[in-house]
Amino acid sequence: MKKIWIAGTLIFLLTLFLPSIKVLSISVRTDLSEKVYSRRAQKNGWSIGYTHSVNKGRIYDYYRATKDGCLELYKTEFVSYGAGIPEADETPGAVFSVEQDFYSISSLERKLKTLVMAVGVVAEHSIVIDGNELFLKNLYAPMTSLVFQIKKTSLFDYIITKKIP
Repeated sequence: MKKIWIAGTLIFLLTLFLPSIKVLSISVRTDLSEKVYSRRAQKNGWSIGYTHSVNKGRIYDYYRATKDGCLELYKTEFVSYGAGIPEADETPGAVFSVEQDFYSISSLERKLKTLVMAVGVVAEHSIVIDGNELFLKNLYAPMTSLVFQIKKTSLFDYIITKKIP
C-alpha cells in the first residue's frame, strides 16, 4: 500500500511540476518572473497592433507558434505606407494585396525565438487574440520592455500565473 501511495504522489508531483503546457508567454524583460500566459494565442495565433509614428495609421502584425517553439510573423496589415513598413519584395515569396480598407503582405514566414518590444506611449500597442483586442498599457506601464515567446510551463506555474482571457 505504501508503494502505491509513493507512486501516486510521484505521478501527481510530476504532473504538477513537469513543463508540459505550451503557452504564449509575455514577460517583463528586466523581471522574467512578471509574466502573463495565453494558451489561446499559442494555439490560434495572435496579432500585435500599433499606431504608426509617422502616418498615424493602425498596423497589425500577425504571429503564430511554430512546431519548433518559435514565433512566426506571417502577415502584416496596414492602412498606408510609411517609414519602416516592409515592401513585399523584401521577402521572397511574400504576397502583397490590396483589400477594401487596408493593404496586406502575407507569406512573410519570419521566424523568431523571441520578440522584444516596449509598450509605447503613443503607439497604443495591443495584442489581439481571437478578435479580442487588449491594450498592453492595461497590463504594463508605458515604456516597459516585454519579451514574447512560446514556452512550455508546468501545470503549477500555469495555475498561479496571470492569464490573458
